[in-house]
Amino acid sequence: MDLVELRRHDYALDEISQEVLVAFGDFFRDQCPSSLVRESQPVGFSQELWDRLVEMGTTTMGLPESVGGDGAGMVELALVAEEFGRAVAPVPYIEHVVTSRALARANNPALADVIAAAANGSRILALASAPVMPGTKQLIPAGAIARDVLAMVGDALVLYSADTPPAHVPNQGSTPLAWWDLFSLPNRTVVATGEEALAIYTRAHDERMVLTASALVGLTEYALGLTVEFTKTRETMGVLISTLQGVAFPLTDIATNIAGARNIARKAAWFLDFDPETRPELPAIALVYAAQTATQGTQQAAHLQGGLGFTVENDISLYFLRSKGWGSLAGDPTAHLAAIGKHVLSSVN
Repeated sequence: MDLVELRRHDYALDEISQEVLVAFGDFFRDQCPSSLVRESQPVGFSQELWDRLVEMGTTTMGLPESVGGDGAGMVELALVAEEFGRAVAPVPYIEHVVTSRALARANNPALADVIAAAANGSRILALASAPVMPGTKQLIPAGAIARDVLAMVGDALVLYSADTPPAHVPNQGSTPLAWWDLFSLPNRTVVATGEEALAIYTRAHDERMVLTASALVGLTEYALGLTVEFTKTRETMGVLISTLQGVAFPLTDIATNIAGARNIARKAAWFLDFDPETRPELPAIALVYAAQTATQGTQQAAHLQGGLGFTVENDISLYFLRSKGWGSLAGDPTAHLAAIGKHVLSSVN
């Protein structure tokens, strides 16, 4: 079995990937306490944390070397997303990274200034979740802090730009959502057309699903850790609740689901890097499973902390509220399930 074939089945991290995981784990643990997350609500954005993240090279690591980036692949970016999710960090990491990578992939000289500004973090980018239709507005993830939105219009991929972002739309996940009336914006740049445009747009959405899945894995795992620590000190009738089957078994189920979601997310990331045509359904599978794991896992984690688990002062509430909201940012999970089903049926036939 050659090394490439082996990696199709083994997603253990190499030394460089381990270093990426440790470096960003340390960064988010030191720079993003829960107090900062709370201070950044309800918009869900901290300029201070964003500037520090830019200094870490996060906005350049995933860009190709041809535009001054470091050429990191989806595997490394997914590891950063996992640590980002673990901290529920109030920064537009996923939206900005996938959109700037899409612009770089277009190889359009007219985009040089935008890509440079995105690389240094001074210009935040966002990706429209669906093709733009005349006379309609679209709810854009990171749209309340972005000045540029990338969207499909007919057979063209277009970058829409605004002088200032629209007003924030409050939401459960405390993310910077905003309604954009893209057709009303006079400042637009055609990024690509035809098959190239569709390929770039599809790839950007696949990357967003994989990175969102990875973030949800980190989010759920940290929520699990909060509850495990809680159960180590709480007693009922003189017995630690962590020793009770009604507590220990659900916690084990969450841990098992996290392991599965992490494996699928890393598998999807690897296939996007090295063999994207073979398993095109993997990004959607990774997102749907991670979203289910996060929703069920954080709900159970909050429940096992009793009445304290449902107080807003408890950090578990930060994870419980975001688990559902974040899972919807990359598209409707139900629609993804339908797409997965169609792909499976077509492959059988």
